[in-house]
Amino acid sequence: MKLTTAQALVRWMLAQQTELFDGSHAPLFPGVFAIFGHGNVLGIGTALEEVRDRIPVWRGHTEQGMALAAVGIGKATHRRQVGVATSSIGPGALNMVTAAGVAHANRLPLLLLPGDTFTGRAPDPVLQQVEHFHDPTATVNDAFRAVSRYFDRITRPEQLLSTLPQVARVLTDPADCGPVVLALPQDVQAESYDFPESLFKSVVHRLVRPRPDLHSLADAARAIRSASRPLLVLGGGVRYSGAAGRALRFAEQHGIPITETTAGRTLVPHDHPLHAGPLGITGSTSANVLAGEADLVIAVGTRLQDFTTASWTVFSPDVHLLSLNTARFDAVKHGSSALVADADEGLRELTDVLGSWQAPADWARRAAGERGKWDAHITSLRSPSEGLPTYAQVVGVVNDCSAPTDYVMTASGGLPGELIGGWRATGEATMDVEYGFSCMGYELAGAWGAAIAHTSGVVTTLLGDGSYLMLNSELFSAAFAGHGFVAVVCDNDGYAVIHRLQTGQGGTGFNNLYADCRTVHTDPPRTDFAAHAAAMGCAVFPADSLADLEGAYRKAREVAAGERRPAVVVIRTHPSAWTEAGAWWEVGVPEVSHRAEIAAARDEVLEGKARQVRYMG
Repeated sequence: MKLTTAQALVRWMLAQQTELFDGSHAPLFPGVFAIFGHGNVLGIGTALEEVRDRIPVWRGHTEQGMALAAVGIGKATHRRQVGVATSSIGPGALNMVTAAGVAHANRLPLLLLPGDTFTGRAPDPVLQQVEHFHDPTATVNDAFRAVSRYFDRITRPEQLLSTLPQVARVLTDPADCGPVVLALPQDVQAESYDFPESLFKSVVHRLVRPRPDLHSLADAARAIRSASRPLLVLGGGVRYSGAAGRALRFAEQHGIPITETTAGRTLVPHDHPLHAGPLGITGSTSANVLAGEADLVIAVGTRLQDFTTASWTVFSPDVHLLSLNTARFDAVKHGSSALVADADEGLRELTDVLGSWQAPADWARRAAGERGKWDAHITSLRSPSEGLPTYAQVVGVVNDCSAPTDYVMTASGGLPGELIGGWRATGEATMDVEYGFSCMGYELAGAWGAAIAHTSGVVTTLLGDGSYLMLNSELFSAAFAGHGFVAVVCDNDGYAVIHRLQTGQGGTGFNNLYADCRTVHTDPPRTDFAAHAAAMGCAVFPADSLADLEGAYRKAREVAAGERRPAVVVIRTHPSAWTEAGAWWEVGVPEVSHRAEIAAARDEVLEGKARQVRYMG
């Protein structure tokens, strides 16, 4: 078939199908986000227009925002579908680097198709081209290499024949999943080649489920049998394997308490008797107490990020770590005993080998007891109080109004701690907290992607005023395209959580809250978030107090579902009230300072580092 490079790429995308967890099939690439410019409008743009009735193309308004929306699709579909974004060369391409970083850190599939400069070089230097004096083959797209699982620059049409199978592999592989970047020089996009028809045959991509090595399985079973206080930690890999039910049955059969990581949140019913709560700095005191007493940690599908491990101080120094993971890279971290396997298959075979073995009953009962104390603490934080509403109170209202099919999101700032630590799961795998890259701006853009992918229930994203101001253009994109979700905007006058970190480590407030920022005005302007969101095509429901919030949020839910556009709830919130899990986090406090408070904070850092478990072998 004589096709241009761009036409062949698009036809190949159309031929790719994915098998969902229920056995049904869906497009692997459910749509493309695009901002056209020179470098992609004529090549990939023309190819997409020719099949506009077969694959939706949504217009973005910032390249970073639309690419983050594509990331949101990957998360909301539990990595079974892949968002795609295409841009022009130069600044358009570079604007997507952040989204690639989000996908890479979170192990999420993403296909980016940035335009690139001419391979023929006859018109060099072209508009938006950055010339590299030492390397004429380098372009700005090389910036993607640090945040790509797979990167290729297509300089000949026939190169697609060898690279597209690798593209599919990375996007669907449970161990290597991450962003793929195909840089597409604008002249090559338009060149043609006689592609074999077999390239465009329909392919169904099914989840690969590697089974554990038998020797490693036997070692893992011996480690579990020898433990008297085992603890099960469930991460995002359990979600992407569809193994939540298997993990619960494993815990129930063997009497093992369960905790969750950030990516594993809402895998366990909140009131399950073995649920100890979420683990780590933004987790719960209940899970952290059990983690400190556990003699064996069974980590399933987690990369054990520092917020989960409290910078590796949450576990006992003599704990043994058993890591079940599809990625050997993650399975061997910190000297753990590695069991490389799919989460569902690995837990099934572990259950078979362990048979009727159970952990001591008094240890299993500790989970519900400790979590009960944490639940009481969260309930007290949610109770109405004088003054501005707190994040915990806002999250409580949203939580109480949510249904099992709803989907809740947040990203950076203080809200991750409130959702991870305080949310009570209403449905399975119904939360997306982007705290792998902690990307401000993901909250609104990712919610657009989630609203496209999440076809039942209401998507709600919670964010602060800082994140709203950083990236809000995709509110209009979603409103224009007709994708409804609820955004709860908490206005606390600046970057409040970083102000908390700054002052909590001995510093003085500086350049975070507006009160501490440089301005020539005695009465600086404030952002009218309600007016701004309305101007972006959203329905707006201001809430003047906590008492008003429930009504505003319920109305917003109705609009998001019925009118198919974003509905924004705006509420002023307290700038310094937070949910604390009692865990430590290592940060770079200066060794030398003019403030005695910083010197004291540095001493605390040294104390914390003395408690770090550096190697668990």
